[in-house]
Amino acid sequence: MEFSDIIKARHSVRKYEDRPVERELLDAIVSAAGTAPSSRNSKSTAFMVIEDRDTIAALSEMRESGSAFMKDAPAAIVVMGDESKTDLWVDNCAISATFVQLAVTDLGLGSCWVHVNGRPRSRTDASMGDAETYVRNLLGVKENMRVLCVVAIGYPDGSK
Repeated sequence: MEFSDIIKARHSVRKYEDRPVERELLDAIVSAAGTAPSSRNSKSTAFMVIEDRDTIAALSEMRESGSAFMKDAPAAIVVMGDESKTDLWVDNCAISATFVQLAVTDLGLGSCWVHVNGRPRSRTDASMGDAETYVRNLLGVKENMRVLCVVAIGYPDGSK
């Protein structure tokens, strides 16, 4: 696919077919995202590929709105930044997450970015804490790593 076609084709997909994404495709997506530029070539971005349906279902509960659709995604990639390498980890992660979504589109898959960093779990109940703490605890994210977003991935079910 030509790059201009990828740009035109990319859109947020929240409904997926009930079939797994092949591991070689997920590896190709992470490999492509790993080529994203980073500040001072810090390579501060890391990825965690999630294929376990129960873990994805738990991730779908990170926020009371905006993440529930993830429960039906067959895969997800958590995009994290090492804040000990650079204070621009957010920027680096955002570029890498964009590369994830473009690679997904190029492979004929669909995706949707779910923002984590700086987001509350609930808009009305502050006692629920924030989405990042929830994700960090759920996945055992290392102390120096910060979670920017989770990208849900799967074969689009055809609806928009």
